[in-house]
Amino acid sequence: MLARRVLSVVKAFKAPKNSFGNLDAESAATLVEVSSDVALIIDGAGVINDIAVHSEDLFAELTGCEQWVGQPWLDTVMTDSRPKVEALLREAGSSEQPMWRHINQIGLRGGSVPILYCGVQVGDDGRVVVFGRDLRALSALQQRLVDAQQSMERDYARLRHVETRYRLLFEMSSEAVLVLDAATQKVADANPAARHLFHDTAKGVLGRPIVDVFDPESAPLVQGHLSLVRTAGRADDVRARLADGEREVTVSASLFRQEAASLLLVRLSPVDAHSAIVADVPKIKTRLLQVVESAPDGFVVTTPEGRILTANAAFLDMAQLPSEELARGEPLERWLGRPGVDLDVLIANLRQRGTIRLFATTLRGEYGETSEVEISAVSVVNGGHPCLGFSIRNIDRRLSPTPSTAREMPRSVEQLTELIGRVSLKDLVREATDMIERLCIESALELTGDNRASAAEMLGLSRQSLYVKLRRYGLGDLAEETRN
Repeated sequence: MLARRVLSVVKAFKAPKNSFGNLDAESAATLVEVSSDVALIIDGAGVINDIAVHSEDLFAELTGCEQWVGQPWLDTVMTDSRPKVEALLREAGSSEQPMWRHINQIGLRGGSVPILYCGVQVGDDGRVVVFGRDLRALSALQQRLVDAQQSMERDYARLRHVETRYRLLFEMSSEAVLVLDAATQKVADANPAARHLFHDTAKGVLGRPIVDVFDPESAPLVQGHLSLVRTAGRADDVRARLADGEREVTVSASLFRQEAASLLLVRLSPVDAHSAIVADVPKIKTRLLQVVESAPDGFVVTTPEGRILTANAAFLDMAQLPSEELARGEPLERWLGRPGVDLDVLIANLRQRGTIRLFATTLRGEYGETSEVEISAVSVVNGGHPCLGFSIRNIDRRLSPTPSTAREMPRSVEQLTELIGRVSLKDLVREATDMIERLCIESALELTGDNRASAAEMLGLSRQSLYVKLRRYGLGDLAEETRN
């Protein structure tokens, strides 16, 4: 009966009595145990009479399952699985074809263990044998699939938002912007400002080579500029005249990749606008800019965060850079001696004081050359675009200090604090110790009327030790004392 009920969907045994012979209860129990991951014997009242678990990890997951014997099966499953248990027991006791049902057993720490059950009634007393298959691996795989799908949906939503923002910025930009295929230099997209610049519609601009919108003399210059950007990644801006022969624009291109294709983002800025801005600058300011550009000391203007906006030729020489484009947008600390330290100290002092003078550090060139420098800086907060200005002076060629011209020892706390950032902490501690020791000796000599013996006794020093310290700090007339 058991074999016919379970295998009724497929071909059943032809002669089970002859095939199984006199199968005893222990052999039948062994067959039930090995044919399922977990097996339950349920009586007619739905109470568990016996249980067998085939694997150790499943037994550990079904914590306390050995105590299920004598309890209703409904009490050992999650609340949402109780209707399925009732349906399974009802089908096992009827002539209906038994169905496999997904039931969540109560597991370790109150969690659920998914098991696929099917029940078959044996005998006439309502006893049901329940076969169970462990679904934990399948459940974990399904959960991973759900997590992966949710992650993909989040990525797709993020990409859609980015594309929407890009399109909005692209369409609303007042600057003419073109997107070109890097290989063919044909226009793939153009914003309204670009179409207005060419007095053309989007249909007329798209698909045309970029050189068609420039006059014959400027076309080779633009084509060479785009080829250089494609190979080197960057190039200096160029001026070109449009095909109408009347307007001149500045062409600036950037290379980027999208879906395994190389594209060029080209910006076209009318030269007239730049000329108007320059014309508004007073001539004295123009001369000042020329002086700063030609100054022998390096000069750098950065954002409040320390990223370079512009730099003069002297700084480019010290940093061993061929052009200003390579420095623009880079953090200044890239070339300073202690990355993450010097620039932070400078910016913190500028925010607090507004200016800083003679900050000693080193500057590294792109090819490893280092030089000792002094930095003076100022913070400009007026106007709508705050910035920081750094004057960098190379002091490698200064003569090394002699004993007569060496820096004097600080004589006050204010002088000592000015050394912070210019010398190491070890040197600061030594300077502070020497300053305190010298001041104590000077005070003792003043209190004792320059009596060396009394001063030594007051300080708890021997007379010889006091003389050593007097010579060290250059105090008193030791030559006269020696003669005496």
